[in-house]
Amino acid sequence: MAAILLDIDGVLHVSGEPIAGAADAVRRLRANGHRLRFVTNTTTRSKTQLGEELRAHGIEVDDEEIQTAASAAVSALSGKRVLALTMHALVHDLEGIELVGEGADAVLLGGADETPETNLVFSYMNLARAFGELELGAELYSLHRNKWWQTKRGPMLDAGAFVAGLEYASGVTATVLGKPSHAYFAAACEALDADPPLAWMVGDDLESDIAGAQGIGMRAVLVRTGKFRPDTVERSRTRPDGIVSSLAHLPEWLEEHL
Repeated sequence: MAAILLDIDGVLHVSGEPIAGAADAVRRLRANGHRLRFVTNTTTRSKTQLGEELRAHGIEVDDEEIQTAASAAVSALSGKRVLALTMHALVHDLEGIELVGEGADAVLLGGADETPETNLVFSYMNLARAFGELELGAELYSLHRNKWWQTKRGPMLDAGAFVAGLEYASGVTATVLGKPSHAYFAAACEALDADPPLAWMVGDDLESDIAGAQGIGMRAVLVRTGKFRPDTVERSRTRPDGIVSSLAHLPEWLEEHL
């Protein structure tokens, strides 16, 4: 029996379209006795919305099994005044943080999505306001710093570019709260009562999923869906412990390798 962390975007679905066989694979993993946790850098939808979407695709999941970067933010930023550049849907998951428009102790950046709301959240005026707070001494945090993500229309620029821009302008280095931070993966293992060397991460992103998990001693399996690119794997120094065509093939792979 294994503790398994499953990425959501690119592993279970792409742009809301389910990946063939993913729902059945989750059922088989549960039937085989594996403990599952669904981990994501998605910062455009609340945990409740994510749970509803997955169940609509036939994936058996409880909201409490989903771990988001927003939950890490609540722990890290409790007691601070925070200027947050995030999608409106995420505000509920940030309850416990004092959100302000000025005089911030910290600036928090979320992720981009495929809707026009991204234009509003990461407008020049908002980014300039965030820069001003950093110049006055605020700390910089990001829910993630992903460069891009895969959609059914192709790759799209993610918020990592805005994080890098603010770092460049202010000279402040961002603290990443989601994947690939060690704290994020450690929290997921703790939730499953699992030691990292006995846990597995399944993802489509070499940097955020595979390298991040291996960084705390976990084993990691890369899927050939979502962000997977053969040339990226060939160039990277990161070597997954396994590669499968999709999540649909993971149950058989684990039976052979556990």
